Amino acid sequence: MPDRVRWGVLSTAKIGTEKVIPAMQKGRYSEIVAIASRDRSRAEAAADRLGIPKAYGSYEALLADPDIDAVYIPLPNHLHVPWSVRALEAGKHVLCEKPIGLSSAEAEQLLDASRQHPHLKVMEAFMYRMHPQWQRARELVRQEAIGRLRTVHAFFSYYNVDPNNVRNQPDIGGGGLMDIGCYCISLSRFLFDAEPLRVNGIVEFDPDFKIDRLASGMMDFGQGTGTFTCATQLSPYQRVHIMGTHGRIEIEIPFNAPSDRPTRLWLVRDDSTEEMVFDICDQYTIQGDLFSQAVLNDTPVPTPLTDAVANMKVIEAIFRSAQTGRWVEP
Repeated sequence: MPDRVRWGVLSTAKIGTEKVIPAMQKGRYSEIVAIASRDRSRAEAAADRLGIPKAYGSYEALLADPDIDAVYIPLPNHLHVPWSVRALEAGKHVLCEKPIGLSSAEAEQLLDASRQHPHLKVMEAFMYRMHPQWQRARELVRQEAIGRLRTVHAFFSYYNVDPNNVRNQPDIGGGGLMDIGCYCISLSRFLFDAEPLRVNGIVEFDPDFKIDRLASGMMDFGQGTGTFTCATQLSPYQRVHIMGTHGRIEIEIPFNAPSDRPTRLWLVRDDSTEEMVFDICDQYTIQGDLFSQAVLNDTPVPTPLTDAVANMKVIEAIFRSAQTGRWVEP
């Protein structure tokens, strides 16, 4: 059996070339062997800069390479499902960036395609779940270190008014809910280990870009609530508060945890505060290695594709609630 999975990357997107590829190149079980772009010169430049052996001038050419086992897809949102399906049809395992698609119906299409190729692995790249700080937070919740989990609040924002940025283009899946609100929804589902029974949302759209630039949501899990605000035109900030009947957990940098310094969470009970410091690590490296191990050992991926479908259903319900002014069932 090989001891590494040979990866190809579809696109020279910034998230891939600056974050994910360098991180996966440090992995024990991942090897980046090829990158593709619709512009061959861009693929060659990225390959040269990152030390990747092969560069392709089309995504089709990369998928046709028999020496590639798996592909990482950081394409714009509207291309996630189409190219994930084509990768499966080419016999490749797939790690696709979040959100998995433009709708739950699209996500279901990918789920159906994955079931036609049961020997191949497919996963949505919610890397934050792999970080030790989140694994510890979930463990503390399950151990009832804060008593019974009652509510989770997340805030995630940045400022971006570039009209050429894909996040500001509604037709290809731009907007705050798809880009960062998906994290806020995912983490409440992750901690409650359940799906919300109903949701309520308020969404403000940019008058020029037509994308959602400010969104707040409430999720009713029956046993508690998840609330969040995400924004694409606010001062950059992120924080998560996890509240229980007898304590709380606060995560300092919950989503894009730095790879060059330790991260922290605080466990607060009664009058005491315990700071937990996590060693320097890269959540993208961990994600790549865990996925690669699932391929090598033919074991389930850390997060099943059904989770991606469920997350899309909640995103859609938030939008429907904002349109109707009512609670909506996902």
